[in-house]
Amino acid sequence: MKKTWREKLEDKASLPKVLKLEKGFPCYNAVHKMGAEAGDDIVLVNPSEVVDIMKQVPEGKLITIVEICKKIAKQYNVKGCCSLTTGIFIMTAANAAEEASREGSPLDIPYWRTLKSDGFLNPKYPGGQEAHKNLLEKEGHKVIQKGKLFLVQDFQKYIPEQPVKQHLFT
Repeated sequence: MKKTWREKLEDKASLPKVLKLEKGFPCYNAVHKMGAEAGDDIVLVNPSEVVDIMKQVPEGKLITIVEICKKIAKQYNVKGCCSLTTGIFIMTAANAAEEASREGSPLDIPYWRTLKSDGFLNPKYPGGQEAHKNLLEKEGHKVIQKGKLFLVQDFQKYIPEQPVKQHLFT
């Protein structure tokens, strides 16, 4: 039987896990761009840790996968966080939130406030980029098209300078 999105969002017994970054890792290039080098410790976390950060972003503010990864890395005192698994958990959270909402039991995850790196919208969110764009525009963000992709204009203005913390958005 196929798992629901909410089941896919459940924590894994094997995580969190700290590993040494290797050049062959699927997330190597992205984690390297964030400052980690081969041989540095990186962490793979559970979905709940990613969701906890996403839930802290209030209306009018934004966060990207880069800020989420930096926050997680800081919490574990390592150089990086696997952006591939983090991205999968972000997309899973979005779909789980929509699934729960359709079933009348919302999860209260404002997933649309989480952008891909460089402010781009996530085409893997429920309804694709168009639905993501509509949710952001409802909160007052200006979304512009760049080729086939969309991004929030001046998205950096809506992201705190430091990684997300409790009370950072107040």
